[in-house]
Amino acid sequence: MASMDQRALTYAAVGCTRTGVVPAGFDELRRSRRVGQGWVDFERAADALLTWQMHRRAGLAVTASHERVETGAVAELRLGVGRLGLRAPVRVVDVVDEPTRRGFAYGTLPGHPESGEESFVVELGETGDVTLTITAVSRPASRLARLAGQVGRRVQSRITSRYLAALADDEG
Repeated sequence: MASMDQRALTYAAVGCTRTGVVPAGFDELRRSRRVGQGWVDFERAADALLTWQMHRRAGLAVTASHERVETGAVAELRLGVGRLGLRAPVRVVDVVDEPTRRGFAYGTLPGHPESGEESFVVELGETGDVTLTITAVSRPASRLARLAGQVGRRVQSRITSRYLAALADDEG
């Protein structure tokens, strides 16, 4: 983890998921899903998100520098096992901590197949609905990701669906 602390992010537009400004050459994916109703579900979803549980429930192995998300924390996300596993190192670049909105964004580090930023925000709306919104701004960074083309985009979409389902599964 310490070696990842010193690495530079692989993109320049830090904060793009918060500002909504998509840099030239990057694609944006934005999806939302209702994951609960009321304050208790909001707290539950925010806690699962901010302790990396959403990622784990979605099937990723997470090795993080901090048990709870904080700005500057680094993590290695891994999908699959062994040599066939896909490694995705990231650094938390933004934390949202508002009364009815919580979440974070991470940016990609060298070794991640994509270059860009992804944010995860849980919000308690005026009607009591709890919604998770995921925004990814990215472009392929590795040769494998470039060769994957649209297949790679479908994989990203599938993982996003798994994230959304991971917080919705507790709903009830």
